[in-house]
Amino acid sequence: MCGIVGLHLRTPDLYPRLGELLTGMLCEMQDRGADSAGVAVYGDPTWSPPGRATVSLLDPGVPVDTLAGALTTSLGSPVEVVEAGTTVLANASTTPAALVAAVRATAPEALVIGFGEDLAVLKGVGHPRDLATAFGLEQASGWQGVGHTRMATESAVTPAGCHPYAVGPDQCMVHNGSFHNYPTIRRELRARGVEFDSENDTEVGARFVAQCLEDGLDIETSLKELCRTFDGFYTLLVSNRDSFAVVRDAIACKPAVVAETDDWVAMASEYRALVGLPGIETARIFEPEPERIYAWTR
Repeated sequence: MCGIVGLHLRTPDLYPRLGELLTGMLCEMQDRGADSAGVAVYGDPTWSPPGRATVSLLDPGVPVDTLAGALTTSLGSPVEVVEAGTTVLANASTTPAALVAAVRATAPEALVIGFGEDLAVLKGVGHPRDLATAFGLEQASGWQGVGHTRMATESAVTPAGCHPYAVGPDQCMVHNGSFHNYPTIRRELRARGVEFDSENDTEVGARFVAQCLEDGLDIETSLKELCRTFDGFYTLLVSNRDSFAVVRDAIACKPAVVAETDDWVAMASEYRALVGLPGIETARIFEPEPERIYAWTR
């Protein structure tokens, strides 16, 4: 049992409140998983400054000042590094791929947990409320956020095993449930050259979707392929820089609720995570149907 939350803002007037609203949603789901938590935030100017690539990482092995200097030398242009709890975020005026390559060359022991132009991923082990405070999540702004509270069943409780899994540029996935045939699919992906950072079944799903997108499929077709390929019980929320999508398994075993207004779209594992959103009393509220892809864009 885990908890999923997601908030897609349609009006810029609410962008300054993204962190506040996402914190409230995440903490309402802490009873569904209190061993670890993570969030993905799109558009925060401190964590992912506009016009710059950002890489989120864990365990760089050196102080942030040392890391910033080493990355600046490697890239040949200034790199800024900030901390948010146990997550370190590096940003620079370059491409995400170039910054990821510099991180891996400079701090090979670090774990890259997200990268892109607008995405910051923060995650850690501990109680979700404590982690939200350590991240400074309530002060974040932006147009979209995704969160997850974890009750581990398929892999160890480590930062590497936390959700979201962000394995493609400005992409991430959170997951409530379990994939049963993920070892087979992981072997198939490894045969295509895909590398993995954990033993988590969710990472297999995230890398499967990322590979589908890289192969030229759109998000809806990618998720239809996932439903066709993976066995298990699941609710998934998959996001990129300008959209998010929700899908459930064929018997809709895992809970999910969606609320929608002119100002925002939100989803959560339980309705109580949505009650603090502005205008919830007039929102259109529904439960996603089995294997139907729901997607919203900016």
